[in-house]
Amino acid sequence: MTAVADTNRVIIFDTTLRDGEQAPGASMNLDEKLKVAAVLEEMGVDVIEAGFPIASAGDFEAVREVAKLVKNSTVAGLARAARKDIDRAAEALKGAARPRIHTFISTSPLHMKYKLQMTPDQVHQAIIDSVSYARSLVEDVEWSCEDGSRTEHDFLCRCVETAIKAGARTINIPDTVGYATPEEFGALIAMLFDRVPNIDKAIISAHCHNDLGLAVANSLAAVDNGARQVECTINGLGERAGNAAMEEIVMALKTRHDLMPYTTGIRTQSIMKASRMVSAITGFPVQPNKAIVGANAFAHESGIHQDGMLKHAGTYEIMTPESVGLTRSTLVMGKHSGRHAFKTKLKELGFELGDNALEDVFKRFKDLADKKKEIFDEDIVALVDDAVGQDRQRIRFVSLRVVCGSEGPQKADLTLEIDGARKSVDATGDGPVDATFNAIKKLAPHEAKLQLFQVHAVTAGTDAQAEVTVRLEENGKTVNGQGADTDTLVASAKAYLHALNKLLVKREKTAPAALTA
Repeated sequence: MTAVADTNRVIIFDTTLRDGEQAPGASMNLDEKLKVAAVLEEMGVDVIEAGFPIASAGDFEAVREVAKLVKNSTVAGLARAARKDIDRAAEALKGAARPRIHTFISTSPLHMKYKLQMTPDQVHQAIIDSVSYARSLVEDVEWSCEDGSRTEHDFLCRCVETAIKAGARTINIPDTVGYATPEEFGALIAMLFDRVPNIDKAIISAHCHNDLGLAVANSLAAVDNGARQVECTINGLGERAGNAAMEEIVMALKTRHDLMPYTTGIRTQSIMKASRMVSAITGFPVQPNKAIVGANAFAHESGIHQDGMLKHAGTYEIMTPESVGLTRSTLVMGKHSGRHAFKTKLKELGFELGDNALEDVFKRFKDLADKKKEIFDEDIVALVDDAVGQDRQRIRFVSLRVVCGSEGPQKADLTLEIDGARKSVDATGDGPVDATFNAIKKLAPHEAKLQLFQVHAVTAGTDAQAEVTVRLEENGKTVNGQGADTDTLVASAKAYLHALNKLLVKREKTAPAALTA
């Protein structure tokens, strides 16, 4: 159980591994989930929602392994209001030092009628049955009313009171479809405190989606009206328009402590590290103007701003870059830099790699230093991201030569290593990227459709690394891949292969195994 002695202490419940992963193309494999979980615990997250164990064998395994890995944070598993779901969650959480079963059911008229096809009385009974059963298995039970912001107040109060009476220690009120406004959502939380007689027996939580861009504002309004847990994700990752961004909530509370006298246990210096890792693993780039973690968040181009910054940083910065883990090092990296200096630089940037990974990234760094005059921090981050993306792949990039220009046909000569064997092919296409992707399809036949192809320069200059994101879809499953290189076409091939390798892993795992195990 997450204990809170300070009445102004806000519990941070991170659902990047569960709700965040539901963003199309954002799915993570087991190793990736464990890396993210380790960083979340390191930064002081109170509750890590590791997955939805009944959903698939992969989700069950992820919750089970995260539960074994994490020692200080509470580990939660999601479950519908059904015994088989709750049993599956309890089984996955067996190894957890601090297990939590998070069970939910819809309570809005719309959801009850069309989604559940249940009457309010049936839903109410399901709450009693599911919460009391979950509580018989673990001490720490959280209950959520899906679509809570569109639930009739009388029924919501009845359900919350019942869930607490049945044993729920945390009551979560979700704005599931991102419909509420801050004033409205804050008033909803205040109403529960006024009308539910046993409300003091539980911690009230907010889980807000960002469909109208109000998730963070709604979460803060909930805190201002008595909620003491906020459910959020790194970079605001999540389905549709995403969830409330953890970094924005935490830094808003820290920066405006004068108006919101609340604290969290988050070590904010780890924010950039977590943001970069989640972006690299999911292949979801952070937009440059994203609050707190965007590339432009601490950049100043206007002359007036620059002048003010030179005189006093506080003129245009309300928080320091260092407070979120963004440091500008005096270590200038180049082709003469040694392994020790490179390892030190990686540590400054928030990365600690094993010996094999360090050797791989260091070699990539030396290769890059031969091509680029200046190596920026962003270049090194991209190298690490690319190494993460290419790790443990069945299909590996070896070499690419492309003939292109205004006079076609455009042609790609490609060599790949597939399950340890080198294979080469040439292909033509409508442009160099199309030719490259056609060559990949020849060597590794598949029916996946390209849904997204996105290129951005890591730094300024004509010798900048290109970072490419590719999204593939096959049989309703979508995956993202990412690749980086000073050659945009090589980066494109790496990104495509990264996504294709993820699809191969997905083919090997099927959801029914979770239902029958």
